[in-house]
Amino acid sequence: MSHSLPDQRWFIAQANKTSVEHLVQNTGLFPILAQVLLNREIITSDLAQIYLNPESQNLPSPLDEFSDLKLSVDLLAEAIASQDKIIICGDYDADGMTSTAVLLRSLTHLGADVNYLIPSRMKEGYGINTRIVEECASAGVGVILTVDNGISAYEPIARAVELGLTVIITDHHDLPEILPPADAILNPKLLSFNSPYQGLAGVGVAYILAVTTAQHLGKLQGLTDQLLELFTLGTIADLAPLTGVNRRWLKRGLKKLPKSKLAGIQALMQKSGVSDQQKPVKPDDIGFRLGPRINAVGRIGDPQIVIELLTTDDPEIAKMRAMQCEQINHQRQTLCEQIELEAIHLIENTPIQWKSDRILVVVHPEWHHGVIGIVASRLVERYGVPVFIGTYEEEDTTKIRGSARGIQEFNVFEALEFCRDLLGKFGGHKAAGGFSLATENLELFKKRLSQFAHQCLKIEYLKPLVKIDAQANFSQLNAALYQQIDSLQPWGIGNDFPVFWTENVRVIEQRMIGKNHLKVTLAQDDGCQIKAIAWRWGQYFPLPPRFDVAYKLRENIWNGNTDIELEIIGIRLTNIQNNVIKKASFQYKGRAYICSHWQEIDELRIKNEEGKVLSVKRGHRSGLLGINRETAETIDVTQPHYYQLIKEAIAALSG
Repeated sequence: MSHSLPDQRWFIAQANKTSVEHLVQNTGLFPILAQVLLNREIITSDLAQIYLNPESQNLPSPLDEFSDLKLSVDLLAEAIASQDKIIICGDYDADGMTSTAVLLRSLTHLGADVNYLIPSRMKEGYGINTRIVEECASAGVGVILTVDNGISAYEPIARAVELGLTVIITDHHDLPEILPPADAILNPKLLSFNSPYQGLAGVGVAYILAVTTAQHLGKLQGLTDQLLELFTLGTIADLAPLTGVNRRWLKRGLKKLPKSKLAGIQALMQKSGVSDQQKPVKPDDIGFRLGPRINAVGRIGDPQIVIELLTTDDPEIAKMRAMQCEQINHQRQTLCEQIELEAIHLIENTPIQWKSDRILVVVHPEWHHGVIGIVASRLVERYGVPVFIGTYEEEDTTKIRGSARGIQEFNVFEALEFCRDLLGKFGGHKAAGGFSLATENLELFKKRLSQFAHQCLKIEYLKPLVKIDAQANFSQLNAALYQQIDSLQPWGIGNDFPVFWTENVRVIEQRMIGKNHLKVTLAQDDGCQIKAIAWRWGQYFPLPPRFDVAYKLRENIWNGNTDIELEIIGIRLTNIQNNVIKKASFQYKGRAYICSHWQEIDELRIKNEEGKVLSVKRGHRSGLLGINRETAETIDVTQPHYYQLIKEAIAALSG
């Protein structure tokens, strides 16, 4: 039986035995977990101690890092004292809505005359616009405070200044060539690259402004925990890097969430099944349960539902709003599944030449603006290329609005910059972005994106990447290892949950469960077995009888029993079979080599003392040379040095 397998590229981190032993001695971590820290560039004992205990790091004051923070605090304090109207201009994603809630709660607590506006996703798209500015001016607003937007809105900000409004921008998106003429700008992208505040999401910038203003006015008491909880929710939901100050504050915030004093967070956790008050909430609980319910409202509902959920102190209103989030999230799931299927059909039946283009651009007139970004992420997972997905403005087929998602070697924001002259509005960062353009520019947009992609993407990059930390045997995968991994939460973006791999495992049992998932029992040849789950892998059923497997560890609690299982994220056919590998060692020009002949695939491999491997198949004039296949270069093995080396290896194997 032939088996359909995911078309992946694996990157396996190189083990460093000496550094691992050093970290183990200084931290008490399991060796396999010490290797994970090394892979995260935590290479010294000092860095490891900060990683294990983020509170031990001496943080610089935000006032010293953000040059406009003191001015921003003074402007807000002055507006509060004179009761000038303050309008928060938010955004309709989880980051923007939690940012809005942070400043709405804090400024209300400080006695400000404050309200908020969020532009219509469907009619206006992302960010502050001239309509909002002119309405604020007409209504006698004194201060506009943007959250999670504004850094690219030169014209609306210039108009606000022209109309005499004070403007404070808080944002975290990439910087345009010319900054808008706001009175004050707070953006971590303006900081030095090694600042611990570099990775803040929009809600992190709002949190710093809220806390610093409350401290300045001497009214921080009673505010800290609720702002920290909102910061935690928004930071993880926005997929911000869980490093630097984010890691430090999230470690605190995740412990606070189970016993949250905020009625809205309590209601949302109960409705989504995250309600164990004895355990800290994990990033996955937010990423896969709380965050999607908040984001769904911004995508296809009214953001006011979430703002009210996160700012109300009335438990009944909170329950009602949480129920609305639940219902809207169900609608969002249905829409995503439908659009994903339609997109796949379009890609594979049109057909779209995404491999030769090195980019995937797909547009359909009837897709919902609010969820195409999620579908873009799923298409990236499926095809392994950057995806730009769009749909027409509501009833205007002359305009397209879209979302983009990238891969590791591709910068979405730079790609959009490369197409600047073809676009209306656009923005974003390395991994994701949004854009609009005239329909007549679509074909030129595709060509320009393909041109950009060819500059930075080799053909071998066009497969989903599986990044692996270390090799493991099933005997190492026990509750003690899982507990140590769990104690190092928060794992997430920029500090990925550890991924291990095991070679040549056997399938003992496999079956489909739910809509599209696989439940599997795997074993090594020593008899050690473990259960595994593969989410959304129904298309690969049945799996082959043997393979190498890449996975994360997960805790499965069922009927009061707790087991450690694998969450499969990658498989590849194994090269190891019984009695099919012949090995030998030899000397050539004073250097030692190990060689092996893999009979099943008729491949010769020669490894030197530095770990570099030359692999060549019988009858081929070219081979691969490198530490691993993913990064190896193609070389001509008929060159005298390689030709003679191969002859020596064959002689050694024949001896």
